[in-house]
Amino acid sequence: MTTAGARSSRGGGIATVAERPAAQPLAGKRNFPKPPRIVLHVFLWAVSLAWLFPIMWALLNSFRDYSYTAQHGYVSFGGFTLKNYANAWTQGDFGIHFWNSLVITAPAVIITLFLSCCMGFVLSRFSFKLNLTLLGVFLAANLLPPQALLIPVYRMFRSIEVPFWLSDSGTLLNTPIGVILMNIAFQLGFCTFVLSNYMKTIPNEIYESARVDGASVLRQFFQLTLPLCRPPLAALATLQVTWVYNEFFWATVLLQRGDKFPVTSSLNNLQGQFFTDYNLLSAGSVLVMLPVLIIFFALQRQFVSGLTLGATKG
Repeated sequence: MTTAGARSSRGGGIATVAERPAAQPLAGKRNFPKPPRIVLHVFLWAVSLAWLFPIMWALLNSFRDYSYTAQHGYVSFGGFTLKNYANAWTQGDFGIHFWNSLVITAPAVIITLFLSCCMGFVLSRFSFKLNLTLLGVFLAANLLPPQALLIPVYRMFRSIEVPFWLSDSGTLLNTPIGVILMNIAFQLGFCTFVLSNYMKTIPNEIYESARVDGASVLRQFFQLTLPLCRPPLAALATLQVTWVYNEFFWATVLLQRGDKFPVTSSLNNLQGQFFTDYNLLSAGSVLVMLPVLIIFFALQRQFVSGLTLGATKG
């Protein structure tokens, strides 16, 4: 028995007792997750598989020959080929339609984000009577269904004249400019709302220091605010590209020629009159969703950080 841990002084001093080691957990005992946590994990896995199943099923069938699946059924394995992608690209005219989507998506996203930054800066840094009212007006566009505006927008665009080098019809119909304007109008409110709330979290001391140094309002906007808003701009750019790229309603209404339709209309060219080759259609669907997936994975880190920054700030 050792006495280093417990020593007593002869003169009636206070005895010091060594600290006992903490009790170690049993080697065979494990901490199992609680039942509610198990149910949550099972639910999340089930929802994830339910979302991924259609995509994986379409991806699998896009590499299979139609004659093989017609003979053996879709619940089979085999008949793999790459001809579906080549046939889909040719029959769907994906080259011209991808270019049409780029012509519509790029200007719409850039102009929407720039105008949203301008409005968000004004609403977050300047106080006036119609501050919240103006923000409500921008958000009101998102509350109206597009189908409710179909007839008035079509008549208005038909009566607005533009030069013939912009439109074959001499109006805003049958030109990408009309589709771009509609996308900007419907997406501007949401982007303004997000950016204005984010700009309110930027410390006011930064702008006070800039004003002391003689920075004008434009310099504060371009050299201070925009660099600080890169994360939310990246997140919004990802969302806007997805929404504008996948938009089909206004393109169908405002464009009157098939060679000016976006890429989402290419899938209609893959449907036959009497039967539809769903393997060919699956290959076309994979081609359509590839640009969005590439952009999302390229901006994934900025997208997540843009959604979480400012969430814990007052």
